[in-house]
Amino acid sequence: MSATGIFRRSEGFTLLEVVVAFVILASAVVVILQLFSADLRILSRSEDYIWMSAEAQAKMREVLDSEELKVSVSSETVPEGYVVETTISKVFETRTRELPLELLEIAVKFTWPGGASQRSITVRTMKMVKKEQAGRM
Repeated sequence: MSATGIFRRSEGFTLLEVVVAFVILASAVVVILQLFSADLRILSRSEDYIWMSAEAQAKMREVLDSEELKVSVSSETVPEGYVVETTISKVFETRTRELPLELLEIAVKFTWPGGASQRSITVRTMKMVKKEQAGRM
């Protein structure tokens, strides 16, 4: 028997080779799509934080520009669906007792729904005011 009779020359791929190649290709596509969708979720979440950060800074500017700052806590829900909490409190009262000024801490917290949980961002600052402005003579 000759060597050409034992070995046949094959033309093309076997069904098993095609199935294995298809499974590898499908797995790679699934992984790439999952990474892409995760990136889109992260991008959407970061856009929310950027937008809320700008809103919180605008609200902080509004509070700082008001004529009369008083120790207070307020909360409001805006039509867009997020909650704004503004807290103004005195800090270092023992150190400023003898001074004509008081140090106030102002915190603005934005909370909004974000998928399975709520998300929030808080902006804080301090401002020195005359004691009369802080609601105390």
